[in-house]
Amino acid sequence: MGYTLNFAAVWRSFDQLLGGLLLSLGLAFISILIGALIGLLVAFALTAKSGWARRPAGLYVTIIRNLPILVLVLFAYFALPQMGFRISKIQSFVAVLSIYSGAYLAEVFRAGLLSIPKGLSEAGLAIGLTPMQIRGSIVAPLMFRNVLPSLSSTVISLFKDTSLAAAIAVPELTFEARKINVESFRVIETWLVTSGLYVVTCVVLAALLRFVERRLAIPR
Repeated sequence: MGYTLNFAAVWRSFDQLLGGLLLSLGLAFISILIGALIGLLVAFALTAKSGWARRPAGLYVTIIRNLPILVLVLFAYFALPQMGFRISKIQSFVAVLSIYSGAYLAEVFRAGLLSIPKGLSEAGLAIGLTPMQIRGSIVAPLMFRNVLPSLSSTVISLFKDTSLAAAIAVPELTFEARKINVESFRVIETWLVTSGLYVVTCVVLAALLRFVERRLAIPR
């Protein structure tokens, strides 16, 4: 084909890729924290006895889970300013990724809540704990242990989803790779190195999350 690999241009700009990678990790970390809070609140609403809490929560999960995340990203970036909401592109992306992850985590947490024996809540009431204390000190910790494998998969998926921020010029890893590609015309080399960074990061994240799973696993 006559194409000769030459990684020199990519190595010269490797610090840009690392900077983009760090931003991608930051976006994922902040979004998973906010998304976990949203998901937990929605999961409690989904498992509530009253319909006034279940119906709005179910509607939120249904709508968000059936919308492409790219559509949400573009809507937040282009449409919200037209509605008077002035936020930066990074803030808009974090908001979208948090809301998006919250819908998926709500289902993960709901399954975890349903796996907790009701007898534990009844025992908490018997010793004088309030419903909020039972949820915070008994139900939530056990639920998090039960859903750690699913939560780990969501974290890795969210990290990969940060690549969509390139669509609104957030300088994360994919955006920096596109810029290097345009400037150097080294298509294969740029995307090979970028792919390698994604793979290595995901493998490291998976290893760290498995370590946490083993440390927090409930003895059988």
